[in-house]
Amino acid sequence: METHYTLDDFDYDLPHELIAQTPIKNRDTSRLLVLNHESGETQDRHFYDILDYLNPGDALVMNDSKVMPARIYGEKESTGGHLEVLLLHNIEGDKWETLMKPAKKAKVGSVITFGDGKLKAVVTKELEHGGREIEFKYDGIFIEILEELGETPLPPYIKEKLDDPDRYQTVYAKEMGSAAAPTAGLHWTKELLQKVADKGVKLVYLTLHVGLGTFRPVDEENIEDHKMHSEFYRLSEEAARTLNKVRDSGGKIVATGTTSIRTLETVGSKFNGEIHPDSGWTDIFIKPGYEWKVVDSFITNFHLPKSTLVMLVAAFTGRDNILNAYEHAIDEKYRFFSFGDAMYIY
Repeated sequence: METHYTLDDFDYDLPHELIAQTPIKNRDTSRLLVLNHESGETQDRHFYDILDYLNPGDALVMNDSKVMPARIYGEKESTGGHLEVLLLHNIEGDKWETLMKPAKKAKVGSVITFGDGKLKAVVTKELEHGGREIEFKYDGIFIEILEELGETPLPPYIKEKLDDPDRYQTVYAKEMGSAAAPTAGLHWTKELLQKVADKGVKLVYLTLHVGLGTFRPVDEENIEDHKMHSEFYRLSEEAARTLNKVRDSGGKIVATGTTSIRTLETVGSKFNGEIHPDSGWTDIFIKPGYEWKVVDSFITNFHLPKSTLVMLVAAFTGRDNILNAYEHAIDEKYRFFSFGDAMYIY
């Protein structure tokens, strides 16, 4: 019998002090809560113990998207009024979907200047939730100008300033395009990944550019009515070939983070459970009742109450198992969210 869940079914009480404000000194020494998705049994480990759960012939899948310095501050050319602009994704050419504050000042046709006029933008369309479509004008290379003028946007629940911006990037980040980090990957170090490879595990990279829609709160009481934001993904021919070999030889596919999961399951859903090279936009919403196509186990961080990410994990573990595991993590004072500790769910 199918259970119909409401938003409140994915709520839990989190003491404010457990929201990690800064990254831990050594990435791989964060704690790791290991959860058996069938029995609900948990073990308390450290992230470097992940080696115990990966076997020769398995595939470890990671999202190599890189966070853009996506927050830029500008002035409205006509009034000098200040605007904060957050780049969400590149539509085409120099057109971008953005979030603006205060959005009501940014009407269609408004010209915004950034950094002494080095970069300008015209508002071309009004979108919902304070969204604006804008078109940039500049001389030179856009990403270089952005790296000079922009800053890395941290999630709103992080109040501390980040001393080293690289700590909000994975060590394998390569493809510029995310508005937020695929945070489960923040625990990996190059040395630990080398140990994984030395053990005979295949390292596989895909790309999903994280939009802020991932973190957008669910407003609908009936979760079936929630509409996911679209995000761009790419799975290369080489990655697909490796994953198929691993599958054929009985190895397991281990995803790092919900973005890797969403990419793999998007591909699996599109091709009837098979893995093929593919790219495009996904708005897949994985929630309890979903039938898994590709992923056998995964690493993930602890997610916000009532978020689509808690629902995604609950689709794998069952709602009660994940909420019980979270309760254990709270009792044991694990650190939560982007700079927090990790889970391995198998």
